[in-house]
Amino acid sequence: MNFILLGAPGSGKGTIAGRIEKHFGAIQISTGDILRAAVSKGTEIGKLAEEYMTRGDLVPDDVIMGIMKDRLREDDCEKGFILDGFPRTLVQAEKLDVLLKEINKDINLIVNLNVPDSELLKRLTSRRTCSNTDCNAIYNVISNPTKVEGICDKCGAKTIQRDDETETAIKHRLKTYYEKTAPLVEYYKNSECFLDSVAVSTDALFDEILNRV
Repeated sequence: MNFILLGAPGSGKGTIAGRIEKHFGAIQISTGDILRAAVSKGTEIGKLAEEYMTRGDLVPDDVIMGIMKDRLREDDCEKGFILDGFPRTLVQAEKLDVLLKEINKDINLIVNLNVPDSELLKRLTSRRTCSNTDCNAIYNVISNPTKVEGICDKCGAKTIQRDDETETAIKHRLKTYYEKTAPLVEYYKNSECFLDSVAVSTDALFDEILNRV
């Protein structure tokens, strides 16, 4: 089973992707995680992407497509994949259609997560991420705090607030989302495999997904 998850930053794409991954055996592919790891390691793509990510801007399409072209051909995608936060622009969506034909794969379900801006801002400003790039565990100081403040439960590294999750950066990210990414809903909405969900609860959303596949 292959999935695309759409939604603003903080809408819960990563959380529901984890549920889908566990249930269907599909591998979660987050372009954000891939890019942040590249930034941390100082790779060529990481250096190119870092200035965009810090400002909350979208990384250029050619950089993202280069990453995804290689990633979707890896062996672990054979059992299925979940595209978390990709595509982010109409250009990426069109290029993804071409890429999927090249690698002979179809998308089984496209899920759009609708969450109010006030809730998105609350979620993201309270989010903390493990500073260990091999872990990248995500916490929330309100709803899912670490057992020891500022320390990752999984690996013991410090947790941080990412530069792109300050209130200023988040508001800019949402503005960018509505300008460049929200039109994807129009692009996909007439597809038979499109699910537009207003469910804030992960359980309710997952039930909707199970009813559609």
